[in-house]
Amino acid sequence: MELHVVIEGRKDLTGQLYGQLKDAIRSGRLAGGEQLPPTRLLAEQLGLSRKTVAEAYARLTYDQLLVGRTGIGTFVSKGMATRPAPQRTEDLAGAAVAAQWGRMATPLRHAIQDAQARFEYIGGAPSAALFPAEDWRRCMSHAMRESAKSRGFYGPAEGLPALRQAIARHIAFSRGVQCAADDVIVTAGAQQALDLVARVLVSPGSVVAIEEPGYPPMRYLLEAQGARVVGVPVDDEGIVVDAIPAGTRFIYVTPAHQFPLGMPVSQARRIALLRRAQELGAVVVEDDFDSEFRYTGRPTETLFSLDTRGTVAYVGTFSKTMSPQLRLGYLVAPPSIRDAVATAKHLTDSHTPPMQQWALARFIDDGLLVKHIRRCHAAYALRREKLIARFAGDLAPWFEVVVPAAGFHMAALCRQPVDIGLLISLARRVDVGLYPLAPFFHFTPPQEGLLMGFGAIDSLDIDPSLDRVRDILTQIA
Repeated sequence: MELHVVIEGRKDLTGQLYGQLKDAIRSGRLAGGEQLPPTRLLAEQLGLSRKTVAEAYARLTYDQLLVGRTGIGTFVSKGMATRPAPQRTEDLAGAAVAAQWGRMATPLRHAIQDAQARFEYIGGAPSAALFPAEDWRRCMSHAMRESAKSRGFYGPAEGLPALRQAIARHIAFSRGVQCAADDVIVTAGAQQALDLVARVLVSPGSVVAIEEPGYPPMRYLLEAQGARVVGVPVDDEGIVVDAIPAGTRFIYVTPAHQFPLGMPVSQARRIALLRRAQELGAVVVEDDFDSEFRYTGRPTETLFSLDTRGTVAYVGTFSKTMSPQLRLGYLVAPPSIRDAVATAKHLTDSHTPPMQQWALARFIDDGLLVKHIRRCHAAYALRREKLIARFAGDLAPWFEVVVPAAGFHMAALCRQPVDIGLLISLARRVDVGLYPLAPFFHFTPPQEGLLMGFGAIDSLDIDPSLDRVRDILTQIA
C-alpha cells in the first residue's frame, strides 16, 4: 500500500515531506501505532533520495511523533490522534430519507453475535458442530480450480449454470418443485431473494399482506419500499385467507413451517390462498426456509407445485441446511417477474460470489447435501423430542408448545402469566440463552412465550439447561 504524499517541485523536499507527514499524524489520518513504509521504499515511491526521507523521519522522531523499533520499522507514536469521525451534515438533500433508514428497527440483526450463553436456544441457527467441514473443503478446492478457468471475469447475475441446475434437481427431489434451471436465480441468502421480489413488485402505496405474527425483517423491508403492509392473522391451519384485503399486490407466507409459531398451512387453506391470489392478481411469495427437516406426517405440497397460473415465487435458502455464513439462497421466479428480478439482481450486486457457487454445485451433485441433511435431521429429531417431553412434563405448568412438524424451532406459549423479560435475564445469568416470542407480533397484542430454537444446542445439553429454567420459573412464578 502506498502512503499518500504529494511532493511539488524540487524545493525543500525534506520540509515538504516532514510537513505532510506531520499533518497526517496530527489530523489522525495516520493513527497511533500505524507503521510507515521503510525509507528506501517511500523514497522509490516519491522519486526522492533515501537521505531526504530519512531526515524527515528523524525530525518527526525528534518531535516524538514517530518511534523507531530496531529490526522492525518506524511507527506513529502511540497516543497520537485517531482518525476523526466525519461530521454530520444535517442539510443534505437526502437527510430525511437517510434519517428514516437510520430510525428503522433491525430485528434479529445481532442475534447470532449476541448468542454467548453455553446453552443456546437461539432460533434459525443450524448446528455448527454438524457442518461438513472436510467435504466442504474438498468442494472449495474444486471451486478454486473452476474459478481459475474464468480468468477473473464477472459471473452471470442469475447465478452459475452449474449451481442453478443443481438447485433445480435438488428441490425437485426434496420438495417436489418442478422447474427448469433457467427459472432459478441464485441469491445472497433468502433475504436478498425477498428484497428482489419486493423491488420489482412494490411501489409506494402498494398493499402487501404478511402473516401475523411473522418475520419482522420482511415487514421492515416492505415498508422501506413504501408499501402499506397489512398483517393477516394465522390460526391452526395457517394464514386466514378471508382476511387478505382487497387490492393486495403481494402475499408473503411461510406455509410449510409458519414463522414463528410453527404450524403448517393445511391443504384446503393452500388451495384457497392460491385462488384468492388469482382473484387479486397478487404474487404469492412462498418462503420455504427450513421445510427439508420434516418429522411427522406426509410431506406437504409446496404452493409452487400447486400453482397452475404462475403466481407463486418460491424462495429457499442454504442458511438453514448448511450455514448462514455461506450467504447462499435462491428464488424460483414465475415467468411474469423472472426478467425483472434478474435485472434487479444485476443492478444491485452484479452477481453472487462464484467461488461458493462452484463449491455448492459440487456439494449437491456429489450427493453430499442430501447426506448432510439426513445427518442433521437425525440430530434435530432427537432434540425436538427432548424439548417436547420437557414441555409436556415439568415445564407444562408454565408453557405449552406448538409442536412443529418441520424445521428446528418451536414456540412455547405461556399457560399462565410469566415475566418473560425477567426469565430471560435470570436464565442468561446461569448460561442459558432464551428468546421472547413477543417481537414477532406487530399488528395484534403479542402472545407471551419463548421461541425455542434447537439447532444450536446439543441434545445432551437440553435437560441440564431446562432444569435451570424450571428452577428459575419455580422462584419467580
